[in-house]
Amino acid sequence: MLHTTLIIESLSLMAIGMGTVFSFLLLLVLLLKGMSWLAEKLAPSAAVAPLSPAQVSGGGQTADAELIAVISAAVARYRARR
Repeated sequence: MLHTTLIIESLSLMAIGMGTVFSFLLLLVLLLKGMSWLAEKLAPSAAVAPLSPAQVSGGGQTADAELIAVISAAVARYRARR
């Protein structure tokens, strides 16, 4: 009888502890999501225009100009989706 009582008390204590930790972590996640949403609303990120290949290379390296244009277009498309 004594062992059964101790096991029941230990299980209830474990449930209270795990519930407390879970509640705290849930509250923390909700607060962080709320702060992220509020920060996005208050200060939205400004769209940055991609640099043209002429601005990036400067020295006139035409071999890499196409690669730079492709990377710039990919970055612009990624930023437009977000």
